[in-house]
Amino acid sequence: MAEQRDETKAIRIQSDRTHEKEHSTPMYLTSSFVFDDAEEMRTTFAAEREGNIYSRFTNPNVKEFVDKMVALEGVEAGYATATGMAAVFASIAALLKTGDHILVCRSIFGSSHTVFTKILPKWGITHTYVSIDDQDSWESAVEENSKMLFIETPSNPAVDLVDMEKAGKLAKKHGLIFNVDNCFSTPAIQKPVEFSADIIIHSATKYLDGQGRVMGGVVLGRKDLIDEVYTFCRSTGPAISPFNAWVLSKSLETLYLRMERHSENALKLAKYLEAHPGVEIVKYPFLLSHPQYEIAQKQMKSGGGIVSFKIKGELKDGVDFLNNLKMCSLTANLGDTRTIVSHPASTTHAKLTEDERLSVGITPNLLRISVGLENIIDIIADIDQAIIAK
Repeated sequence: MAEQRDETKAIRIQSDRTHEKEHSTPMYLTSSFVFDDAEEMRTTFAAEREGNIYSRFTNPNVKEFVDKMVALEGVEAGYATATGMAAVFASIAALLKTGDHILVCRSIFGSSHTVFTKILPKWGITHTYVSIDDQDSWESAVEENSKMLFIETPSNPAVDLVDMEKAGKLAKKHGLIFNVDNCFSTPAIQKPVEFSADIIIHSATKYLDGQGRVMGGVVLGRKDLIDEVYTFCRSTGPAISPFNAWVLSKSLETLYLRMERHSENALKLAKYLEAHPGVEIVKYPFLLSHPQYEIAQKQMKSGGGIVSFKIKGELKDGVDFLNNLKMCSLTANLGDTRTIVSHPASTTHAKLTEDERLSVGITPNLLRISVGLENIIDIIADIDQAIIAK
């Protein structure tokens, strides 16, 4: 039989059926697993045979979710965590030590910024921020103790892009672990492994779930690196719950359909906003006006579901716009079936200084829209009336 397509793998990969021969994988809501005898117990603990011991280590629901993500991203191994930020931290802390240095693309999520600037320095792990607008300068930031290159693309919230091909070549040249946050795109839109990524991380809370129900994260990549992540997480305990893993595995069955609709709606909204007299600037990867449109065409199948735009005016105009929305949600999430609007400067990136925000394009009038699966006519109507009413 020919190799299955990714859309099929997302649906058909599943844990072994039990004696009940169920069609859909059941939930394994158990903290531990039993053994037939002492020798089976010994060999399992000694890793001489595969088997479940304790759900902090492995669980059939977690394995199914990870197996699907490994297949979809085209990598060797993976480990699921309780949240996306647990995945971010584990992908760094498990692989680096005191004295190591990281190159970090400055355009990253606010909590990731806190990890690099407040948490890792406590253990003597340093970083240098590099600009997403000047990749040619990144090589000058490489130091003798540099061990990792960390990026997210598209970036949160300004939807800027890193040229992964160029970044991957830089990482390989200097022996850096190339760590890519692929949360915004998912493997349905881009595959960082095709550009030499060693580690790929996701906040599964976002598009992988897609309905705002559960939290989770996943670290994927080279087996030797994931083995280190597993050892770290097995002892430190950021394990995903079996229930959340079950939900996420079922969610992946519709991932490709959902990302098609998210992208279709987002492109239509971006084009509409670009022509709106009340809007200053719009950023969306598949808009011809995006400064990195050619990069998007090279590494993305579609533009994804996130649109950022600057409303004409100052902070008050942005606040008025948010307060005038009638259908769209104001909430701390993205990647939902429901359209979500947020104000990054006062929410997700509030802990950055004003200079830090401005350096990555987060102005007081910047708004981020996670475009949902509602009818695009209704999405546009709500956003239009909120702009006019301000």
